[in-house]
Amino acid sequence: MNNNIYIYIAVMAAVTFLVRALPMTLIKKPIKSQFIQSFLYYVPYVTLAVMTFPAIINAPQYEIAGIVALIVGIIAAWKGLSMFSVAVCCCLSVFVLEAIIAIL
Repeated sequence: MNNNIYIYIAVMAAVTFLVRALPMTLIKKPIKSQFIQSFLYYVPYVTLAVMTFPAIINAPQYEIAGIVALIVGIIAAWKGLSMFSVAVCCCLSVFVLEAIIAIL
């Protein structure tokens, strides 16, 4: 297994490099398609969401606390609170809900 780890690292490095380098080398002209521009604009946000949402739900001890924190965060963000305030609201909701569940 120890010998295979270098192969794994080399493959991951190659894939990461190709994903970043191929678009720069293959696309020489500016992208004029509005669809492709908007698609590429939202890729980082979608990637962040795909990594974040499962962690929000699975990080607390009880899954229901994560779901409630997600709902609280969406409502707080919808109300226009700052990112720090949204994070504090989510953390407090998880803390309080897990304390209540632990008591019950």
